[in-house]
Amino acid sequence: MDHTGEVGSTRKWSMLALGVFGQSTSSLFVHGSAFLIPALHADGLSLPMAGLLVAMPTVGIVLALIAWGVVVDRIGERRVLVIGLGSMCLAATAAVFTSSYIALGAFLLLGGIAAASTNSASGRVVVGWFPVNRRGFAMGIRQMSQPLGVAIGALAIPTVAAAHGVPAALAVPAVMAAIAAIGCGIGIIDPPRPSKVDAAKSGLLNNPYRGDSTLLRIHSVSVLLVVPQAAVWTFALVWLTQDRGWSLTAAGALVTGTQLLGAAGRIGAGAWSDLLGSRMRPLRYVAIAAATTMAALALTDWIDWTVAIPILVIASVVTVADNGLAFTAVAEIAGPYWSGRGLGIQNTGQNLASSAVPPLFGTLIVATNYPTMWLVTALIAAVAVPLVPKDPAAATT
Repeated sequence: MDHTGEVGSTRKWSMLALGVFGQSTSSLFVHGSAFLIPALHADGLSLPMAGLLVAMPTVGIVLALIAWGVVVDRIGERRVLVIGLGSMCLAATAAVFTSSYIALGAFLLLGGIAAASTNSASGRVVVGWFPVNRRGFAMGIRQMSQPLGVAIGALAIPTVAAAHGVPAALAVPAVMAAIAAIGCGIGIIDPPRPSKVDAAKSGLLNNPYRGDSTLLRIHSVSVLLVVPQAAVWTFALVWLTQDRGWSLTAAGALVTGTQLLGAAGRIGAGAWSDLLGSRMRPLRYVAIAAATTMAALALTDWIDWTVAIPILVIASVVTVADNGLAFTAVAEIAGPYWSGRGLGIQNTGQNLASSAVPPLFGTLIVATNYPTMWLVTALIAAVAVPLVPKDPAAATT
Protein backbone atom coordinates (compact mmCIF):
# COMPACT_ATOMS: atom_id res chain seq x y z
CA MET A 1 0.00 0.00 0.00
CA ASP A 2 1.40 3.36 -0.99
CA HIS A 3 0.98 6.06 1.66
CA THR A 4 3.19 8.64 0.02
CA GLY A 5 0.33 10.87 -1.11
CA GLU A 6 -0.70 11.64 2.44
CA VAL A 7 2.04 14.20 2.98
CA GLY A 8 3.57 16.73 0.61
CA SER A 9 6.87 16.07 -1.12
CA THR A 10 8.70 18.71 0.91
CA ARG A 11 7.50 17.25 4.21
CA LYS A 12 8.47 13.75 3.09
CA TRP A 13 12.04 14.81 2.32
CA SER A 14 12.28 16.85 5.51
CA MET A 15 11.35 13.74 7.50
CA LEU A 16 14.05 11.81 5.66
CA ALA A 17 16.54 14.56 6.58
CA LEU A 18 15.52 14.33 10.24
CA GLY A 19 15.89 10.56 10.12
CA VAL A 20 19.37 10.94 8.65
CA PHE A 21 20.35 13.44 11.34
CA GLY A 22 19.02 11.27 14.15
CA GLN A 23 20.68 8.13 12.82
CA SER A 24 23.94 10.01 12.16
CA THR A 25 23.95 11.08 15.79
CA SER A 26 23.49 7.49 16.94
CA SER A 27 26.23 6.36 14.57
CA LEU A 28 28.56 9.07 15.87
CA PHE A 29 28.03 7.90 19.43
CA VAL A 30 28.25 4.17 18.73
CA HIS A 31 30.84 3.84 15.96
CA GLY A 32 32.66 7.13 16.53
CA SER A 33 33.72 5.81 19.92
CA ALA A 34 36.32 3.73 18.08
CA PHE A 35 38.25 6.96 17.46
CA LEU A 36 38.89 7.19 21.19
CA ILE A 37 41.33 4.26 20.84
CA PRO A 38 44.46 6.40 20.15
CA ALA A 39 43.81 8.57 23.24
CA LEU A 40 42.98 5.54 25.40
CA HIS A 41 46.08 3.75 24.16
CA ALA A 42 48.17 6.87 24.90
CA ASP A 43 46.72 6.86 28.44
CA GLY A 44 48.15 3.39 29.00
CA LEU A 45 45.35 1.02 28.01
CA SER A 46 46.36 -1.95 25.86
CA LEU A 47 44.89 -2.17 22.36
CA PRO A 48 42.57 -5.09 23.29
CA MET A 49 41.35 -3.29 26.46
CA ALA A 50 40.79 -0.03 24.60
CA GLY A 51 38.91 -1.98 21.95
CA LEU A 52 36.75 -3.59 24.62
CA LEU A 53 35.87 -0.20 26.15
CA VAL A 54 34.86 1.43 22.85
CA ALA A 55 32.77 -1.65 22.00
CA MET A 56 30.39 -0.87 24.87
CA PRO A 57 27.98 1.28 22.80
CA THR A 58 27.69 -1.55 20.28
CA VAL A 59 27.01 -4.00 23.10
CA GLY A 60 24.24 -1.64 24.27
CA ILE A 61 22.71 -1.63 20.80
CA VAL A 62 22.79 -5.44 20.68
CA LEU A 63 20.89 -5.61 23.98
CA ALA A 64 18.17 -3.18 22.90
CA LEU A 65 17.52 -3.30 19.14
CA ILE A 66 14.82 -5.97 19.10
CA ALA A 67 13.09 -4.44 22.13
CA TRP A 68 13.06 -1.02 20.45
CA GLY A 69 11.69 -2.68 17.30
CA VAL A 70 8.77 -4.07 19.30
CA VAL A 71 8.18 -0.62 20.81
CA VAL A 72 8.20 1.00 17.34
CA ASP A 73 5.63 -1.54 16.12
CA ARG A 74 3.40 -0.60 19.07
CA ILE A 75 3.75 3.14 19.72
CA GLY A 76 5.11 4.55 16.46
CA GLU A 77 8.26 6.12 15.09
CA ARG A 78 8.05 9.70 16.36
CA ARG A 79 7.80 8.91 20.06
CA VAL A 80 10.55 6.34 19.87
CA LEU A 81 12.92 8.79 18.16
CA VAL A 82 12.29 11.51 20.75
CA ILE A 83 12.63 9.17 23.76
CA GLY A 84 15.71 7.39 22.40
CA LEU A 85 17.65 10.45 21.28
CA GLY A 86 16.82 12.28 24.50
CA SER A 87 18.10 9.36 26.56
CA MET A 88 21.27 9.16 24.49
CA CYS A 89 21.88 12.86 25.15
CA LEU A 90 21.64 12.24 28.90
CA ALA A 91 24.06 9.27 28.78
CA ALA A 92 26.63 11.15 26.68
CA THR A 93 26.38 14.20 28.95
CA ALA A 94 26.97 12.03 32.02
CA ALA A 95 30.03 10.50 30.32
CA VAL A 96 31.52 13.97 29.82
CA PHE A 97 31.76 14.43 33.60
CA THR A 98 33.34 11.11 34.55
CA SER A 99 37.01 10.34 35.17
CA SER A 100 36.59 6.60 35.72
CA TYR A 101 37.01 4.07 32.91
CA ILE A 102 34.43 1.83 34.57
CA ALA A 103 31.87 4.65 34.72
CA LEU A 104 32.77 5.69 31.18
CA GLY A 105 32.11 2.15 29.98
CA ALA A 106 28.76 2.11 31.79
CA PHE A 107 27.63 5.39 30.21
CA LEU A 108 28.80 4.20 26.79
CA LEU A 109 26.71 1.07 27.30
CA LEU A 110 23.61 3.07 28.35
CA GLY A 111 24.07 5.47 25.46
CA GLY A 112 24.27 2.53 23.08
CA ILE A 113 21.01 1.16 24.45
CA ALA A 114 19.35 4.52 23.81
CA ALA A 115 20.96 4.91 20.38
CA ALA A 116 19.38 1.63 19.25
CA SER A 117 16.02 3.43 19.10
CA THR A 118 16.83 5.24 15.86
CA ASN A 119 17.59 2.18 13.74
CA SER A 120 14.13 0.72 13.31
CA ALA A 121 12.27 4.00 13.77
CA SER A 122 14.08 6.05 11.13
CA GLY A 123 14.07 3.11 8.74
CA ARG A 124 10.33 2.72 9.14
CA VAL A 125 9.79 6.41 8.34
CA VAL A 126 11.45 5.85 4.95
CA VAL A 127 9.57 2.63 4.21
CA GLY A 128 6.26 4.20 5.22
CA TRP A 129 6.50 7.40 3.21
CA PHE A 130 8.43 6.46 0.03
CA PRO A 131 7.06 4.32 -2.84
CA VAL A 132 8.82 1.07 -3.69
CA ASN A 133 10.38 2.41 -6.91
CA ARG A 134 12.11 5.22 -4.97
CA ARG A 135 12.62 3.42 -1.69
CA GLY A 136 16.11 2.09 -2.44
CA PHE A 137 17.34 5.59 -3.24
CA ALA A 138 15.65 7.08 -0.16
CA MET A 139 16.94 4.30 2.08
CA GLY A 140 20.41 4.78 0.60
CA ILE A 141 20.24 8.40 1.74
CA ARG A 142 19.04 7.26 5.16
CA GLN A 143 21.79 4.64 5.34
CA MET A 144 24.48 7.20 4.54
CA SER A 145 23.87 8.47 8.05
CA GLN A 146 26.06 5.71 9.46
CA PRO A 147 29.26 6.61 7.55
CA LEU A 148 28.34 10.28 7.95
CA GLY A 149 28.29 9.84 11.72
CA VAL A 150 31.61 7.98 11.56
CA ALA A 151 33.07 10.77 9.42
CA ILE A 152 32.05 13.38 12.00
CA GLY A 153 33.56 11.16 14.68
CA ALA A 154 36.85 10.75 12.80
CA LEU A 155 37.11 14.50 12.39
CA ALA A 156 36.04 15.63 15.87
CA ILE A 157 36.52 12.91 18.46
CA PRO A 158 40.31 12.25 18.24
CA THR A 159 41.02 15.98 18.18
CA VAL A 160 38.83 16.78 21.19
CA ALA A 161 40.08 13.70 23.07
CA ALA A 162 43.72 14.65 22.48
CA ALA A 163 43.14 18.24 23.60
CA HIS A 164 40.67 17.83 26.47
CA GLY A 165 40.54 14.13 27.38
CA VAL A 166 38.43 11.15 26.42
CA PRO A 167 35.20 12.10 28.29
CA ALA A 168 35.10 15.61 26.80
CA ALA A 169 34.97 14.15 23.29
CA LEU A 170 31.53 12.77 24.06
CA ALA A 171 30.11 16.29 24.31
CA VAL A 172 29.88 16.24 20.51
CA PRO A 173 27.22 13.47 20.30
CA ALA A 174 25.50 14.88 23.41
CA VAL A 175 24.79 18.20 21.70
CA MET A 176 23.78 16.56 18.43
CA ALA A 177 21.39 14.18 20.22
CA ALA A 178 19.62 17.08 21.95
CA ILE A 179 19.11 18.88 18.64
CA ALA A 180 17.95 15.68 16.90
CA ALA A 181 15.41 14.85 19.63
CA ILE A 182 13.83 18.28 19.37
CA GLY A 183 13.81 18.17 15.57
CA CYS A 184 12.18 14.74 15.41
CA GLY A 185 9.56 15.77 17.97
CA ILE A 186 8.56 18.68 15.78
CA GLY A 187 8.98 17.29 12.28
CA ILE A 188 8.30 13.53 12.19
CA ILE A 189 4.84 12.19 11.33
CA ASP A 190 4.21 8.48 11.87
CA PRO A 191 3.43 6.84 8.51
CA PRO A 192 -0.07 5.32 8.45
CA ARG A 193 -0.55 1.55 8.37
CA PRO A 194 -3.48 -0.66 7.36
CA SER A 195 -5.86 -1.44 10.21
CA LYS A 196 -5.25 -4.72 12.00
CA VAL A 197 -8.44 -6.10 10.47
CA ASP A 198 -7.25 -5.32 6.95
CA ALA A 199 -3.73 -6.48 7.78
CA ALA A 200 -5.04 -9.80 9.08
CA LYS A 201 -7.04 -10.34 5.87
CA SER A 202 -4.00 -9.65 3.69
CA GLY A 203 -1.61 -11.75 5.80
CA LEU A 204 0.47 -8.81 7.05
CA LEU A 205 0.11 -9.99 10.65
CA ASN A 206 1.64 -13.39 9.84
CA ASN A 207 5.14 -14.15 11.10
CA PRO A 208 7.39 -13.69 8.02
CA TYR A 209 10.05 -15.99 9.53
CA ARG A 210 7.77 -19.03 9.51
CA GLY A 211 8.30 -21.43 6.64
CA ASP A 212 10.71 -19.13 4.74
CA SER A 213 14.46 -18.74 5.18
CA THR A 214 14.79 -15.56 3.11
CA LEU A 215 14.95 -13.12 6.02
CA LEU A 216 17.31 -15.34 7.99
CA ARG A 217 19.65 -15.60 4.99
CA ILE A 218 19.65 -11.82 4.57
CA HIS A 219 20.43 -11.42 8.28
CA SER A 220 23.29 -13.93 7.98
CA VAL A 221 24.78 -12.19 4.93
CA SER A 222 24.67 -8.85 6.72
CA VAL A 223 26.38 -10.26 9.82
CA LEU A 224 29.22 -11.63 7.71
CA LEU A 225 29.64 -8.47 5.65
CA VAL A 226 29.69 -6.19 8.68
CA VAL A 227 32.97 -7.76 9.86
CA PRO A 228 35.21 -6.17 7.17
CA GLN A 229 33.21 -2.94 7.54
CA ALA A 230 33.79 -2.82 11.30
CA ALA A 231 37.45 -3.80 10.92
CA VAL A 232 38.10 -0.93 8.51
CA TRP A 233 36.22 1.56 10.68
CA THR A 234 37.90 0.46 13.90
CA PHE A 235 41.50 0.04 12.84
CA ALA A 236 42.04 2.32 9.82
CA LEU A 237 43.06 5.28 11.99
CA VAL A 238 45.43 3.21 14.14
CA TRP A 239 46.86 1.44 11.06
CA LEU A 240 47.57 4.73 9.30
CA THR A 241 49.22 6.35 12.34
CA GLN A 242 51.11 3.42 13.86
CA ASP A 243 51.83 1.19 10.86
CA ARG A 244 52.04 3.74 8.05
CA GLY A 245 53.50 6.67 10.00
CA TRP A 246 50.76 9.20 9.23
CA SER A 247 49.99 12.08 11.57
CA LEU A 248 46.76 11.87 13.52
CA THR A 249 45.40 14.91 11.66
CA ALA A 250 46.16 13.49 8.22
CA ALA A 251 44.83 10.04 9.12
CA GLY A 252 41.65 11.54 10.56
CA ALA A 253 41.11 13.60 7.42
CA LEU A 254 41.53 10.53 5.19
CA VAL A 255 39.14 8.43 7.29
CA THR A 256 36.62 11.29 7.22
CA GLY A 257 36.88 11.45 3.44
CA THR A 258 36.43 7.69 3.06
CA GLN A 259 33.30 7.77 5.19
CA LEU A 260 31.80 10.52 3.05
CA LEU A 261 32.57 8.45 -0.05
CA GLY A 262 30.96 5.49 1.69
CA ALA A 263 27.84 7.55 2.28
CA ALA A 264 27.67 8.37 -1.43
CA GLY A 265 28.21 4.70 -2.23
CA ARG A 266 25.17 3.69 -0.21
CA ILE A 267 23.00 6.14 -2.11
CA GLY A 268 24.34 4.80 -5.40
CA ALA A 269 23.69 1.20 -4.37
CA GLY A 270 20.11 2.05 -3.37
CA ALA A 271 19.42 3.87 -6.64
CA TRP A 272 20.96 0.96 -8.53
CA SER A 273 18.59 -1.46 -6.80
CA ASP A 274 15.60 0.71 -7.80
CA LEU A 275 16.71 0.63 -11.44
CA LEU A 276 17.21 -3.13 -11.39
CA GLY A 277 14.00 -3.75 -9.45
CA SER A 278 16.09 -5.99 -7.21
CA ARG A 279 17.74 -5.73 -3.81
CA MET A 280 19.47 -9.13 -3.84
CA ARG A 281 21.42 -8.94 -7.11
CA PRO A 282 23.29 -5.77 -6.08
CA LEU A 283 23.80 -7.29 -2.61
CA ARG A 284 25.52 -10.32 -4.17
CA TYR A 285 27.79 -8.10 -6.28
CA VAL A 286 28.72 -6.03 -3.23
CA ALA A 287 29.63 -9.19 -1.27
CA ILE A 288 31.95 -10.28 -4.08
CA ALA A 289 33.52 -6.82 -4.26
CA ALA A 290 34.05 -6.72 -0.47
CA ALA A 291 35.85 -10.07 -0.42
CA THR A 292 38.02 -9.07 -3.39
CA THR A 293 38.92 -5.64 -2.03
CA MET A 294 39.84 -6.86 1.45
CA ALA A 295 42.02 -9.60 -0.07
CA ALA A 296 43.77 -6.96 -2.19
CA LEU A 297 44.30 -4.82 0.91
CA ALA A 298 45.84 -7.79 2.74
CA LEU A 299 48.21 -8.53 -0.16
CA THR A 300 49.35 -4.95 -0.76
CA ASP A 301 49.83 -4.31 2.97
CA TRP A 302 51.83 -7.53 3.33
CA ILE A 303 54.25 -6.60 0.52
CA ASP A 304 54.27 -2.99 1.77
CA TRP A 305 52.95 -1.35 -1.38
CA THR A 306 51.81 2.26 -1.08
CA VAL A 307 48.77 1.30 -3.16
CA ALA A 308 47.41 -0.28 0.04
CA ILE A 309 46.19 3.17 1.11
CA PRO A 310 43.97 3.82 -1.95
CA ILE A 311 42.72 0.25 -1.64
CA LEU A 312 41.75 1.06 1.96
CA VAL A 313 39.74 3.98 0.58
CA ILE A 314 37.97 1.66 -1.87
CA ALA A 315 37.35 -0.87 0.91
CA SER A 316 35.78 1.86 3.04
CA VAL A 317 33.23 2.45 0.29
CA VAL A 318 32.58 -1.14 -0.78
CA THR A 319 32.18 -2.60 2.70
CA VAL A 320 29.32 -0.25 3.61
CA ALA A 321 27.37 -0.50 0.33
CA ASP A 322 25.40 -3.60 1.38
CA ASN A 323 23.68 -2.10 4.42
CA GLY A 324 20.92 -0.13 2.71
CA LEU A 325 20.13 -2.96 0.29
CA ALA A 326 19.65 -5.51 3.06
CA PHE A 327 17.87 -3.05 5.35
CA THR A 328 15.35 -2.12 2.66
CA ALA A 329 14.73 -5.75 1.71
CA VAL A 330 14.07 -6.75 5.34
CA ALA A 331 11.55 -3.93 5.81
CA GLU A 332 9.77 -4.73 2.56
CA ILE A 333 9.55 -8.46 3.22
CA ALA A 334 8.56 -8.14 6.90
CA GLY A 335 5.75 -5.66 6.22
CA PRO A 336 4.35 -2.86 8.41
CA TYR A 337 3.48 -5.00 11.45
CA TRP A 338 6.76 -6.92 11.60
CA SER A 339 9.32 -4.52 10.14
CA GLY A 340 10.22 -3.01 13.52
CA ARG A 341 11.15 -6.42 14.86
CA GLY A 342 12.69 -7.50 11.56
CA LEU A 343 14.92 -4.44 11.41
CA GLY A 344 15.75 -4.94 15.10
CA ILE A 345 16.87 -8.52 14.43
CA GLN A 346 18.81 -7.35 11.35
CA ASN A 347 20.75 -4.74 13.28
CA THR A 348 21.18 -6.93 16.37
CA GLY A 349 23.13 -9.49 14.37
CA GLN A 350 25.22 -6.82 12.69
CA ASN A 351 26.03 -5.00 15.90
CA LEU A 352 26.78 -8.20 17.76
CA ALA A 353 29.41 -8.96 15.15
CA SER A 354 30.63 -5.34 15.23
CA SER A 355 31.02 -5.41 19.01
CA ALA A 356 33.25 -8.48 18.74
CA VAL A 357 35.53 -6.96 16.09
CA PRO A 358 37.52 -4.41 18.19
CA PRO A 359 38.68 -6.79 20.98
CA LEU A 360 39.01 -9.95 18.84
CA PHE A 361 40.67 -8.36 15.84
CA GLY A 362 42.80 -6.15 18.10
CA THR A 363 44.08 -9.36 19.69
CA LEU A 364 44.63 -10.86 16.22
CA ILE A 365 46.71 -7.85 15.17
CA VAL A 366 48.85 -8.10 18.31
CA ALA A 367 49.35 -11.85 17.75
CA THR A 368 50.03 -11.60 14.00
CA ASN A 369 49.87 -8.40 11.92
CA TYR A 370 47.53 -6.17 9.94
CA PRO A 371 47.76 -8.10 6.64
CA THR A 372 46.58 -11.26 8.39
CA MET A 373 43.67 -9.40 9.93
CA TRP A 374 42.63 -7.95 6.55
CA LEU A 375 42.84 -11.42 4.99
CA VAL A 376 40.57 -12.93 7.64
CA THR A 377 37.94 -10.29 6.90
CA ALA A 378 38.19 -11.12 3.18
CA LEU A 379 37.52 -14.79 3.87
CA ILE A 380 34.53 -13.94 6.04
CA ALA A 381 33.07 -11.74 3.28
CA ALA A 382 33.58 -14.54 0.75
CA VAL A 383 31.41 -16.86 2.86
CA ALA A 384 28.51 -14.40 2.45
CA VAL A 385 28.40 -14.62 -1.35
CA PRO A 386 26.58 -17.98 -1.75
CA LEU A 387 24.20 -17.14 1.11
CA VAL A 388 22.57 -14.19 -0.70
CA PRO A 389 19.01 -15.37 -1.57
CA LYS A 390 17.14 -14.76 -4.78
CA ASP A 391 14.72 -11.84 -4.85
CA PRO A 392 11.54 -12.82 -3.02
CA ALA A 393 8.03 -11.57 -3.62
CA ALA A 394 8.41 -8.63 -1.21
CA ALA A 395 5.72 -6.57 0.41
CA THR A 396 5.59 -2.98 -0.78
CA THR A 397 4.22 -1.51 2.41
